[in-house]
Amino acid sequence: MMKIDLNSDIGESFGDYRLGCDAELIQYVSSVNLACGFHAGDPMVMEKSVRMCAEAGVAIGAHPGFPDLMGFGRRQMKLSFEEAKTYIKYQLGALTAFTSSCGLKIQHLKAHGAFGNMALKDETLARAICTAVAEVDPTIIVMSLPGCCVVKEAQKMGLRFANEVFADRAYNEDCTLVARGTPGAMIEDPDLATERVIRMIKEKKVTAITGKDIDIDCHTVCVHGDTPSAIEIVKKMRAALEAEGIEIANLSDR
Repeated sequence: MMKIDLNSDIGESFGDYRLGCDAELIQYVSSVNLACGFHAGDPMVMEKSVRMCAEAGVAIGAHPGFPDLMGFGRRQMKLSFEEAKTYIKYQLGALTAFTSSCGLKIQHLKAHGAFGNMALKDETLARAICTAVAEVDPTIIVMSLPGCCVVKEAQKMGLRFANEVFADRAYNEDCTLVARGTPGAMIEDPDLATERVIRMIKEKKVTAITGKDIDIDCHTVCVHGDTPSAIEIVKKMRAALEAEGIEIANLSDR
């Protein structure tokens, strides 16, 4: 039986500000990417999120970002190798405190926003991310786009990695995501999102925004928690995948 992990970004509320539909999403995914306090989230949100995941039996991944609460981690920053590595380690440490207190461990790491996007093609940032993982806990799975610098660096270091695809985002021909704000960048139609995901899994193909079919390989599928139709997408997608005989399982179980 084919297996696929379904993941979503959660824990991105902060103080009195609420973002996403975490409690609902957790009921349908097998893994989450949990904000670690730099781009979003705070200690209370992290504690609550970890406990919800523990109760639901959902695997927890770290979702570290740039120290940019105002910009939600989506603004680019220029960091040295040491700065990037240290920022990742700091956020891993914060999340580890909460997972350990619930008898859990961090399954994977997926860099957020501009940090993750820049590392796709920036070898220094990619190496910093993977070095941080190797120094903190080399059993953590590194999650990023297929064929990018992050995945290549993980392979070089002998780390476990997972190729991630997106249900709610359009693709360029080089397998990168179409920039937010570009017409057609976001896919909010649950039927279209589901159709594309099934094809990515079964045929390893996706239609780029240009109309050209491109090759793609995936271990995990993401639905962004702040996509307006996130719940509808993940519910429909999970039901359709199971109907196709594809088992939903977190990355540790594949």
